[in-house]
This record gives sequence, C-alpha cells and structure tokens, in this order.
Amino acid sequence: MADVEDLIKATLGQIEKVLDAKTVIGEPITVGETTLIPLLSIGVGFGAGGATGKEESGGSATAGGAGVKPIAIIVVDKEGVRIEAIKGGVASAIEKLTETLPDVAAKIAEKWGMRKDKAEE
Repeated sequence: MADVEDLIKATLGQIEKVLDAKTVIGEPITVGETTLIPLLSIGVGFGAGGATGKEESGGSATAGGAGVKPIAIIVVDKEGVRIEAIKGGVASAIEKLTETLPDVAAKIAEKWGMRKDKAEE
C-alpha cells in the first residue's frame, strides 16, 4: 500500500504545481487602451488504487483529468473596470469579445489616423 500512498502524493504534487493564481486569472491582453483579463474555472479529479494478490502479483495505478472553462472577462478601459460574465462557454466568450472588439478596433483606427496625419505633416 506504500506504492498507492506514493502515487497519491506524486499526483497531488503535480496538481499543486498546475493550480496557481496564473491558472485561474489569465494573462492580460491589451489592445489600444483596453485590457482584457480572462477568468477561468478549473476542475480537477483523480483516483488512485492498488491491489495485492497471492505471491508477487498486484499493482497500483493513478488516473486523472482536468477541465478549464472561461467564466468571465475583466475589462479595464478609460471608463473604469468591469467584469463581463461569460455564459454558455466558448461561443459566448467569442460573442463577448466581438461585442468589445469593435470599440477597441475603432480606438486603434483613430490612433492610427492620428499617427498617419502627424507623419504627413
């Protein structure tokens, strides 16, 4: 049974390495004056077991799985900070981004136009 305990400790050690604040709060994405910070939900499950039999038969094993799901986006812009919930998974996340991106694209185009005008002067 010491094998099972070692497997559990090793598995929990690896899970602990993966789960930190950077896993739940994604890397910020900055476009123009707007910063988007994804918030994620993480689920982890694992199992371990062992058996002994007659003479030298027996064994032990572990198995696990994990899932990551976007749940919200923190939007930081000149209007302030707000959290936009993501409902329905990836399709809704893309929809939320497409709602935000036109404003961001307009800001970029406006700045690009200012740069182009300055370069022409």
